[in-house]
Amino acid sequence: MYRIGIGYDIHKLIEGRDLVIGGVKITHEKGLLGHSDADVLIHAIIDAMLGALALSDIGTLFPDNDELYKDADSTMLLKDVYKLVKEKKYVIENLDSNIVAQQPKMMPYIPKMKEVLCRILEVEPERISIKAKTNEKMDAVGQELAIEAHSVVLLKKV
Repeated sequence: MYRIGIGYDIHKLIEGRDLVIGGVKITHEKGLLGHSDADVLIHAIIDAMLGALALSDIGTLFPDNDELYKDADSTMLLKDVYKLVKEKKYVIENLDSNIVAQQPKMMPYIPKMKEVLCRILEVEPERISIKAKTNEKMDAVGQELAIEAHSVVLLKKV
């Protein structure tokens, strides 16, 4: 049995915060605003996995009004969600994601992001795809006001 889930996240870019995407700190003058570390890629992946399991979404599981998750490391949240995947007797068949950012360029960081995700999700690198896109200077992302991510996951029952 297979289950598919999709995830999406967007966060506003602001000064005074670190930029963390895919569990990797990225050199940039701005970071993402959020209750946790605002890691858009990991948040989209979490939503994709929760969606595949029909377990609601990241905001339900990790509410932004709960101080426990204030400035939380999203890799820890991902570990918790992956435990749910394993408890339901599923494994990740493949994961495909897009990071949409006008700046900074994501390509130099993608190999490290894949390394982080492979370790947490216990999969080989060929099961994870991360692509970088821009919005060609259109909308909030294109105007460097925000960064977004999209993710699709295919889970397989073991």
